[in-house]
Amino acid sequence: MNHPLHALPLLIILLLSAVPPSVQESDVFFRYRNCAPAPYKCGSVEFDIDYPFSANGVDRPDYCSYPGYRLLCNTDGKLMIYMNSTALQVIHIDYGNKILAVIDQTQPQETCPDHYRNTTIDESKFMYTDRDQFLTVYVNCSAKFSPLPFIYDLVSCVSGGSSYYRLHKNKDDSLESDVLGSCNSTIVVPYNSTMTGSLAAGNPSLVDVIRGGFTVRWKAGLGWCSDCQASGGRCGVNGTFPDGHTCYCPHGQAIGSCFSSGPKTSRNRAIIVATGVSVVSGVILLSLLLMCTLCGKKFHGLLSWRGGSEGTPNIESFLQKHEAQHPKRYSYSEVKTMTKSFGHKLGQGGFGTVYMGKMPNGKPIAVKLLKSCKDNGQEFMNEVASISRTSHVNIVTFLGYCIQGSKRALIYEYMPNGSLERFAFRPNSEAEDSLSWEKLFEIAVGIAHGLEYLHRGCNTRIVHFDIKPHNILLDQDFCPKISDFGLAKLCMQKESVISIDGARGTIGYIAPEVFSKQFGEASSKSDVYSYGMMILEMVGTRKNINASADVSSKYFPQWIYEHFEEYCASACEIRSDNSVLVRKMIIVGLWCIQLLPNNRPSMTIVAEMLQSCGNDLQIPPQSFLS
Repeated sequence: MNHPLHALPLLIILLLSAVPPSVQESDVFFRYRNCAPAPYKCGSVEFDIDYPFSANGVDRPDYCSYPGYRLLCNTDGKLMIYMNSTALQVIHIDYGNKILAVIDQTQPQETCPDHYRNTTIDESKFMYTDRDQFLTVYVNCSAKFSPLPFIYDLVSCVSGGSSYYRLHKNKDDSLESDVLGSCNSTIVVPYNSTMTGSLAAGNPSLVDVIRGGFTVRWKAGLGWCSDCQASGGRCGVNGTFPDGHTCYCPHGQAIGSCFSSGPKTSRNRAIIVATGVSVVSGVILLSLLLMCTLCGKKFHGLLSWRGGSEGTPNIESFLQKHEAQHPKRYSYSEVKTMTKSFGHKLGQGGFGTVYMGKMPNGKPIAVKLLKSCKDNGQEFMNEVASISRTSHVNIVTFLGYCIQGSKRALIYEYMPNGSLERFAFRPNSEAEDSLSWEKLFEIAVGIAHGLEYLHRGCNTRIVHFDIKPHNILLDQDFCPKISDFGLAKLCMQKESVISIDGARGTIGYIAPEVFSKQFGEASSKSDVYSYGMMILEMVGTRKNINASADVSSKYFPQWIYEHFEEYCASACEIRSDNSVLVRKMIIVGLWCIQLLPNNRPSMTIVAEMLQSCGNDLQIPPQSFLS
């Protein structure tokens, strides 16, 4: 396809001659800044809103608070928190001890406790403290005493003389059924233990004790948030981290606390100053890329594992070591049967040919039969190791594999609509009718969620290194699925920089740092770059933008940067909200293709940008020559 996106000679000149701008604040720093404690006042209660709470009237992002910890200042000037059916007034917040002092506002105001109701808290989010004791009221019991057992007192305001109460330390203290017999109702209400002595002396009354309130300790952040704050971080939420929590640091993100290297070291490491490329190395790099462009050659990198001279034994050893992670292994004869001797070819790629097939239960499948192995099975092991760790709606489902002698096959769920390239990257009327702007936007969001999962949601982080339209498959509902993990790299959760032995990916989508460390280190931000180029190409092809001679003479991102408003306005041919979708896709794409990795957002932020209202999205600085 002769698309201006692939005007690589100009792109390389721009990459080599551009003076990179200073590193901008990363998305993590934005979150660190946004999660700063915010002053808050409701009636007589004044404090700083901080994790895990959110409150009405305070503009803090959702990732700064934990779900279920919402405070509400009502029209009466009372600060409230709602737990199940209980409305609790917050009269004090102690962040140091993670304690709320609260009063149950659902209790009736009568002085006689037989009208009380059980006070319940959300014990998945809060717990009682050692400051609390409990009042249990037994109303109209069958047993009558004279004198009373020492642990009970008579509720004199209830007629009949058979209602009692007791004070105890533990909420779950059991009552022997044969002591009081059967009672019409049993009511348990917490109260502040400091009132116990006064209550025993007959002053104050039970109702005064209940109105004095009690305390609860919140569970969110226990065991890690204090460490995070002590290290200079701010506690927050990240759904892809264990238990959903994370520590936002000025220059990074951690589970528990900020890195010991401190802000200064992190900042120095984050600041990249490009000093230029020598004439000799520039000529060599440019010549290499020009030759690859002319030949239509795909870069292949060395993979994660190094094999011996014999491919199959090396693979067998690998499979035995990782056996628990892999789905079913099939024999070659079984694969031939499922594909009817490879009679229905679906497509062909750099690593092999894909055939249509059916499982014994009739489930349609796609079988990728790999080419003759010249890399000791590295691509096979790479794909099995990567995709077998995944489970996500936007990642193609891996069903099994075959290795028998030199025969190797990978088995996936069948995607009836083929690849994204088939629909979104062929500027013809049929493609335009098939995929509307709304559908393209949904696909872009789905791919973003899939990449976010690979980068943050897996037990082991995965960087794909070959995001392109051909590797995005579409199911019957056009839900996108990321596929082809042959070039993927695995890294531990705390790693951010990835060591690679050579350029990998497809011309037109490779991030600058992958083929030149002049621009930084390869990382998950390399996938972000590829995603951005793909999104911009989706936008350009949807508008058949390469029909314009003015566009064809320029590097496409540069052209769309210069004609941004004009292009967005032209997108609303039928529906005016098309312009909003196009605007978001372009802005996100331009952010993703920033030259320096640290200037690009993470896929988490990309997904948030796409799903925002779009009005506050700003065009990034121009990172290529005009």
